[in-house]
Amino acid sequence: KNLPAAAGLGGGSSDAAAALRLLADLNALPPDNPDVFAAARATGADVAVCLDPRARIMRGAGNILSAPLPLPPLPCVLVNPGVATPTAAVFAAFDRAASTAPLETGDIAIDLANERTLMSYLNRYGNDLEAPAISLYPAIADVLEALRAQDGCRLARMSGSGATCFGLFDAAHAQAAAEALQARHPAWWICPSVLGGPW
Repeated sequence: KNLPAAAGLGGGSSDAAAALRLLADLNALPPDNPDVFAAARATGADVAVCLDPRARIMRGAGNILSAPLPLPPLPCVLVNPGVATPTAAVFAAFDRAASTAPLETGDIAIDLANERTLMSYLNRYGNDLEAPAISLYPAIADVLEALRAQDGCRLARMSGSGATCFGLFDAAHAQAAAEALQARHPAWWICPSVLGGPW
């Protein structure tokens, strides 16, 4: 893969998960074996979710995973402004700014395979790390603004602890948005892609 480092895309975690899957395979263990899951949890908070390429909702410190989600294909554009956002720094900023109110996790007992229902769900909830990350790295706000300004952008959010952000588009607009953003911001890493869909 060709991903920026410290980008909030789980690149290092997916590498670790791939190594664990290889070790599991060499030892005739299925990837969902409890020992493999425990090893993933011991390796890093979001390594366990990377053992299986299907979308899931992750809660807690990565130890509570939903069943695989039947997401429809979602054309997107990934954008990174070339700013590394160390996870520990973003979480420290979150801890400093956190209120005493419990975080809203939302009800996922809905039909996420229905694109309209999924988009409604996504528009109600955000990334709790977005504001703390922007307070440390204001370029993230510039990326979100640029994504939201593109024709056909249905939603824009920061990924993980940043600095990569994603915009969800309909298929007719994703490639054009990526090209327009690259022309206007040649120093940014920009990649059109598709999230979800069948495996």
